[in-house]
Amino acid sequence: MRILILTQYFWPENFRINDLASDLIARGHQVTILTGLPNYPSGKLFDEYRANPDEFSRFEGAEVVRIPMLPRGSGSLRLMTNYASFVISGLTIGAWKLRGRKFDLIFVFMISPITAVLPAILQRRLKRAPLFVWILDLWPETLEAVGVVKSPRLLALVGRLVSYIYRRTDHILVQSRSFIDNVRTYAGKGAAVSYFPGWAEPIFEQGTQGVGKAPEVMRYSDSFNVVFAGNVGEAQDFPAILDAAEALHPDAKIRILIVGDGRMTPWVEDQIERRRLSDRVILLGRFPLERMPSFFTAADALLVSLKRDKIFAMTIPGKVQSYLAAGVPLLGMLDGEGARVIEEAGAGLVNPSGDGAALARNIETLATMAPTERVAMGAKAKAYGQAEFDRATLLTELEAKMCDFAMK
Repeated sequence: MRILILTQYFWPENFRINDLASDLIARGHQVTILTGLPNYPSGKLFDEYRANPDEFSRFEGAEVVRIPMLPRGSGSLRLMTNYASFVISGLTIGAWKLRGRKFDLIFVFMISPITAVLPAILQRRLKRAPLFVWILDLWPETLEAVGVVKSPRLLALVGRLVSYIYRRTDHILVQSRSFIDNVRTYAGKGAAVSYFPGWAEPIFEQGTQGVGKAPEVMRYSDSFNVVFAGNVGEAQDFPAILDAAEALHPDAKIRILIVGDGRMTPWVEDQIERRRLSDRVILLGRFPLERMPSFFTAADALLVSLKRDKIFAMTIPGKVQSYLAAGVPLLGMLDGEGARVIEEAGAGLVNPSGDGAALARNIETLATMAPTERVAMGAKAKAYGQAEFDRATLLTELEAKMCDFAMK
C-alpha cells in the first residue's frame, strides 16, 4: 500500500507513531510522512534539526515531508498558535508538497490537538483515499480537564468541530476501550471504531536484561529510587507528586527522580525549592529514548500519575506499556483504565488520583517489601505486557484492517 502518515509529532520526537511507521516500512509498504518541525516537549526547535535539517528528511528510507510551524514555546497563547500554524501549513504548504501523489490510505496519529486531522480530511478528499485516525486524546474533554478551555460555549464549539472530524473519518482507532462510547457520541452510532492500544517501544522489549544502569540514578544508590519518566505537564499532577514527597517519613531513604521535561518544569523547580525537597525530588532532565532502559533498570519502582478527572480515568497512559515491559514494579496514582491494568497485572501498587498521602504510603510499603516480592511484581508486569500489548500482534491486526479499507 501507498500510505500517507500525517502527524504533528514525529521523529526525532519520541512517539509511538515512529514505531508504527517503522513497522509499516519494514512490511514493504510505501510510506510518506507529513509532519511539522521537532520541538516537543521543550517547546524549542531541536538543536540537531536546526543544525542540519536534511538529516531528518528521510526515516528508514521513507520520505519525511516537513511543513513550517511555530514552536510550542511556553504559555497558552504560544501553544494555540503552534496548533493553528500546523493546521494552516498542512492545508496549504502540505497540500502543495503532496500535489500529484497518489495514496491508498491516510493515517493520522492524533494526540492533542484534534485540529491536526483537518489537513488529512483535505487529503482524503483530494486523494480519494480512506482515512484512519488513531485517537489518543479525547477532545473537548481533555481541554476542559487541563483547564485550557473553561467556557461551556467554547467547549460546545470544539465538540461540533470534533463531530465534523469524526464523521469524515473512515475508521477510528482508540487507545482505550473506555473511549468507544465517547467517540460514538460525536461520530454517530454507526461509526467504525475499534480498540487499538499502545505498546512498549522496541527498545524496551528485552526488558532490563543486559542493560547497564544509568549513572545519573546510581549516584543516588543510597536510597530507594522511584523514577517518573516522561512529560512534565499539567495532566501528570505534579502538585500531588510533590505532596507525596512531603508526606514521606523524614527518615525514609527514598527519592523521586524525574526523567523528562515539559511545560510545568519551571513550576516544579520552584516548588522543590519552596518546599525544601531538593534532596527528596530530583529533576534529572530529558534524555533520548535510547537511554531510557538504563534509567528503568536502575529504578526500584516506576511512577505513573494522572490528574483526577473522568476523562483521564478513561485513559491508559502510554508509559504504562513501557513500564510493564521493563519488568520493574509500578506505582500508580491514577484512576480507571490505567489503574485497572496495573492491578489486573499484579504489577505494583495503585492509589487514587490526586492522593499524595496515599502515594507516599504505597512508596514506603514498596520500599520495605522483601526484594523477592518486588522481583515477582516485576515479572508479572512483564508477562502481562507481553500478553496484552504485543507490538507485532497489534500491528498485524492494524495492517489487516488497513488493507481491507484500501481495497474497497
